Amino acid sequence: MKIRLIENGLITEIDDVEEAVAVPGKGFYWIDASPFDLDILQPLFGLHPLAVEDCIDEEEQRPKLQLYDDHYFMVLNGIAFHNQDIFLREINIFLGSHAIITVTKQEAPEFASMLPIVREKEVNHPDTFLYHLVDQIVDRYFDVTEKIEDLIEALEEEILMNTRKSHLDQIIGLRSEILYARKMLVPQRDLIDALHKKELPLIRPKLRKYFGDILEDASKIVENFETFRDLIGNLREAYQAALAGRANDIMRVFTALTTIFMPLTIVTGIYGMNFDFMPELHSPYGYYIVLGCMAAIGLTMFILFKKKEWL
Repeated sequence: MKIRLIENGLITEIDDVEEAVAVPGKGFYWIDASPFDLDILQPLFGLHPLAVEDCIDEEEQRPKLQLYDDHYFMVLNGIAFHNQDIFLREINIFLGSHAIITVTKQEAPEFASMLPIVREKEVNHPDTFLYHLVDQIVDRYFDVTEKIEDLIEALEEEILMNTRKSHLDQIIGLRSEILYARKMLVPQRDLIDALHKKELPLIRPKLRKYFGDILEDASKIVENFETFRDLIGNLREAYQAALAGRANDIMRVFTALTTIFMPLTIVTGIYGMNFDFMPELHSPYGYYIVLGCMAAIGLTMFILFKKKEWL
């Protein structure tokens, strides 16, 4: 657990968490904790038991905003994209009048980027810190959408150039990841909408309009994932069309080869008959003449099919 006193962008490390209970003369406290620290934090700050239960619950929580008497509880989802997998990191936030508590089960890279922002913007209030934190969380979604867009384009090109069975597994896996992320994005957008429109005593009215900018970004991200879902559907259709086209090409080649060998089979069938009186059987050059005729017929048909692009 890390306790920081933030005053006009100045950050001071605090060793004793009990110091953060009292209202500071200036600034506010940021407590970065893990679920194991809640046993200490809950009685000190009067955190609601239901919110604490959500933080320690093993099941994944959907983004939400819960209002209690002297603090708010929020669940947001950070995002990462690696090896075609989308990872959502649950970020739990307790917002009070003089302190903000963040609880995560794993390290959140958004927190590292918050320190220079706090200094640069001279942050001096917990609701301002909340605004910048939500902004950082949403901005990372744009990086992921760019990677997903590049992956879909590359996958589409591979399917058109050289269709493989593994492409179907990629399409199904990517579709599942996109639907999973979209399921969390809609309630997260609604949460930001509530921060923008609701009259919340712990968020100053002049700050609510800034949440409106984040809301626009969150809406764009939801639209992007809707588009990705449609693109994945198009990829699957392209894959099936490519397979059908490939099967047609194979059948066309087999049909052409069968057509070429059909007259040759007729010739060999005729001369395979066991009649005694066949003039060509006793010709000293008959064998070579028949082979030459068969080669000429096969070559002629092959050239004809090549010109018609059947082979």
